[in-house]
Amino acid sequence: MTLDDILAGLFPNGRKIEVNGAMISGQAVLPDGGLVHVLGIVEGKPLGVDEAIVLARRVIEIVKSGDRAPILVLVDSASQRMSKRDELLGLSEYLAHLAKALLLAETEGHRTIGLLYGGSAAGAFIATALATGTLVALPGAHPAVMDLPSMARVTKLPIDVLKAKAEATPVFAPGLDNIVLTGGIHAVWDEAAPLAPQLAAVLQQPQGQDDRSRLGAERGGRRKAAEIADRVVALAAPRRQEARHG
Repeated sequence: MTLDDILAGLFPNGRKIEVNGAMISGQAVLPDGGLVHVLGIVEGKPLGVDEAIVLARRVIEIVKSGDRAPILVLVDSASQRMSKRDELLGLSEYLAHLAKALLLAETEGHRTIGLLYGGSAAGAFIATALATGTLVALPGAHPAVMDLPSMARVTKLPIDVLKAKAEATPVFAPGLDNIVLTGGIHAVWDEAAPLAPQLAAVLQQPQGQDDRSRLGAERGGRRKAAEIADRVVALAAPRRQEARHG
């Protein structure tokens, strides 16, 4: 599906959305008449300091508006922009700032939904799609936290070893199916069905705690994360009580 097809399917009741270079921003009308903010990075472009700061500023402006309307983040990007300029300017801090802005929006009452419809990788994937409260995808999306050749360079493990691990453990493997198994993607939408009701269904779900580790355990892609997190919380609880009454 093209971006125009996706927007038309999501917002048959109207939209005012602009694409400026690699970024998209605007507002649209939901089926129930409510407002939704739309932003993101599109056209398979990398996410650099310029895009990250503009997107973060837009999220902060939405939070300051106080309307508590949901935010839909559309994602079709390359990885972060790996240029000398971006690195010298502190790209990692810009990406972290964008991720924290989205987390702030969620805590301030805005539902944040990421829609991955193309590619995304590495820091760009983490700072946009994975930073939203609920991430969904369309068939054909191709995310990767890190591709195997890059992972081989970082870990110093042979590529054949990593390929074998990727076949056995979704955590090691890029691709839509593997990210779904780890719980990183809540659901893959049906592109043959109308998109607006599928977005409405996500928005009707209660806003709660991050359930990605639980989904990963249920799907067999991250079998220990939820269990370990629960154990850490249980062990930390008495210490918190002691600190309060200390």
